[in-house]
Amino acid sequence: MKKISIAIDGHSSCGKSTLAKQMAKGLNYTYVDTGAMYRAIALFCMQNDIIIIDGQVDLNKLENSLNNINVEFKLNSSGNRETMLNGVSVESEIRDPKVSNCVSLIGQEKIVRVKLVDLQKKMASQKAVVMDGRDIGTVVIPDAELKIFLTADVDVRTNRRYLELQEAGHQISKEEVRDNLVSRDEIDSTRVESPLKQADDAIVIDNSNITREEQLAKAMELARQQIDS
Repeated sequence: MKKISIAIDGHSSCGKSTLAKQMAKGLNYTYVDTGAMYRAIALFCMQNDIIIIDGQVDLNKLENSLNNINVEFKLNSSGNRETMLNGVSVESEIRDPKVSNCVSLIGQEKIVRVKLVDLQKKMASQKAVVMDGRDIGTVVIPDAELKIFLTADVDVRTNRRYLELQEAGHQISKEEVRDNLVSRDEIDSTRVESPLKQADDAIVIDNSNITREEQLAKAMELARQQIDS
């Protein structure tokens, strides 16, 4: 059977990872959460005083530290993939709102993007991969056979993210969640290096008013069309 690469891009809290995981499972493909990779580096920077209190990045310290940062994915005993930072699982830590507030700041730095894009390209080179992020279809795998761009109303995204954080035990207001999403959208869309944008040949799915099941059915049909072509 023909193997393809699938790129899923979109704004924060559009459900990119959820869809990517579902598609990877349904197709028996490898799932790569590129957002988790940037979150892991942001966590490292927070832990090592590379992100200064006023929201600035110590670029010299970051550049000197990059070769000492190793991000990879491993299956845990339950069969789920976990994000590993220098050999330690950080799957829970990288979902903290404090990391969310810093990830776009780190992700806009060229030296970080060069390091991770190179790694992501290697991961995608064997095909049979579903990769989600913000520059997958435009930079990482521009030759992907299927490109999906997810979008949703910002208030819908805010509600989804707020409920996720509440269920995870994080104490944060809905206003703070919305402000974080709007800020990340602005940074991601206007950064110089690999800005978030829809690839010319991407298929847009607005999931503001459809269920996850409906979204998955539509995406899987698009994938099968490419696999069978």
